[in-house]
Amino acid sequence: MTDTPTPWRRWILAARTRTLPAAIVPVAVGASSARPLGLNWVNTALAALVALSLQIGTNYANDYSDGVRGTDEIRVGPFRLTASRLVAARSVRNAAFACFLLAAVLGLALASRTSWWFVPIGASAIAAGWFYTGGPKPYGYFGFGELFVMLYFGFVATVGSAFAQHRHWSAQVWWLAVATGSMACALLEANNIRDIAGDQAAGKKTLAARLGRRQSSWLYALCGAGVSVGSVAGAGPIGFLAIAIYLVGLSKFVITSRSGREMLPLLQFSARAQLAMGLGLVLSNWFYYSPGSKNLVITCGVALVLSGVWCARAIAGQKG
Repeated sequence: MTDTPTPWRRWILAARTRTLPAAIVPVAVGASSARPLGLNWVNTALAALVALSLQIGTNYANDYSDGVRGTDEIRVGPFRLTASRLVAARSVRNAAFACFLLAAVLGLALASRTSWWFVPIGASAIAAGWFYTGGPKPYGYFGFGELFVMLYFGFVATVGSAFAQHRHWSAQVWWLAVATGSMACALLEANNIRDIAGDQAAGKKTLAARLGRRQSSWLYALCGAGVSVGSVAGAGPIGFLAIAIYLVGLSKFVITSRSGREMLPLLQFSARAQLAMGLGLVLSNWFYYSPGSKNLVITCGVALVLSGVWCARAIAGQKG
């Protein structure tokens, strides 16, 4: 980045807005799976705000921990507050704690309306957010990032949001959780594949860093397969949209000789793919119980066209 961002923009950039679909999509998909019963809008809003607070808090915690360790000194990715030295490391850490505190307060409100089991689950999610790159032995440095992302951004967020509607869930939502968790893992791989060289130099042993650039392509392919299987099993025809989207990402970005900064567009593509698939799954859940199958067919067709155009813009390197 050639220009120094303004103080407010620094915090927005460090929040890594392109990763926020990982928080919103599983909540939306899980909540919509409650059909044909109606949505509990208050509980859905609380779940979404908890997820967003946790995601932003984790991003700030990651910024702080990687910054003080020196991991971000040779990073090729987005702007970092701590590594830039434009903001005191203590301030970044406090921002992470503030986001986690907000998530805890909102989570208590959600638990009081649904089940107190959400309290220990939420506490473990906060711990997972901090210890991803924080603490003496961060699990993100040992290749366990994908496991925790699948657990919290897949099963906890999706099934939990479904349960928050009417205190029960369907068998379908577990397959949808596989899909949403795999989408979030694809977003993580977009970051980790881009950062392989820097992570290897810093001793950060992500799965991508352990496998190397060529073999790590299979990680992204596995994520795409997970999205496809979970979507088809959980939502039927709309799931085939995932196959088309992630095959494009694989062919254009992953199964190539690109590396480092050349992989930056993959993050935007993966975020858009996650939003596109999330929208498709939500619409499929919503219209499945509408009178007649015509609505579902039209919805799938529109989602397919719009998603293809939007993701193609990421491939072309255009903004928007």
